[in-house]
Amino acid sequence: MSALTDLADRARGLVRDGRRAVLGVTGPPGAGKTTLVEQLLAELAPTPPSGARAGEWVAHVPMDGFHLADVQLERLGRRDRKGAPDTFDAAGYVAMLRRLREDADDVVYVPGFERELEQPIAAAIAVPRAARLILTEGNYLLLDDGDWRRVRPEVDEVWYADLDEETRLERLVSRHVRFGKRPTHAAAWVDAVDEPNAATVIATRPRADLIINTATLPTCQTERDL
Repeated sequence: MSALTDLADRARGLVRDGRRAVLGVTGPPGAGKTTLVEQLLAELAPTPPSGARAGEWVAHVPMDGFHLADVQLERLGRRDRKGAPDTFDAAGYVAMLRRLREDADDVVYVPGFERELEQPIAAAIAVPRAARLILTEGNYLLLDDGDWRRVRPEVDEVWYADLDEETRLERLVSRHVRFGKRPTHAAAWVDAVDEPNAATVIATRPRADLIINTATLPTCQTERDL
């Protein structure tokens, strides 16, 4: 049995008595949060717990959909720090999580994030009533500050994606280049913007329920017993 299978079993076990559960994945920029979630989705979707329907039973709602649009960042004077904690609608993210946990609607529409545009897209994701497990990932799920501190009570578990600094920085610069920044601009952005944010996220690591070394995805190696 692979470690990814073990992780999927743990995630599946969060759904009890048919009630909706929320699993958060956090970690610093470039640590592999999205990759981990994508691997979990592929593993989980065909194998629902008893009483749930394959495919529709698990949904993904990234925190990135709650980026403030550039027009708001310009208004607030924060455009050059895009990605910092105060460049998101944290209260809106909490309200979305609470609505999902209340499980009172046939469908919940939530914003997505378009990497090519670097902008949030309203109502890009539809979460059906059949979704019993919600996967949400983002940098600040364990941040104990401002509206962010209201996230943790809305999430059943938070897993931390961990990666050695050298590999993480290489992947982060490459990602910025892939989405249009020149290599020198990408490296400067990582140093000036992403790394201060990474330090904030790394400080939340001890609060995680599980720490996962993402270097070997899709066969994740974990630092704690599953």
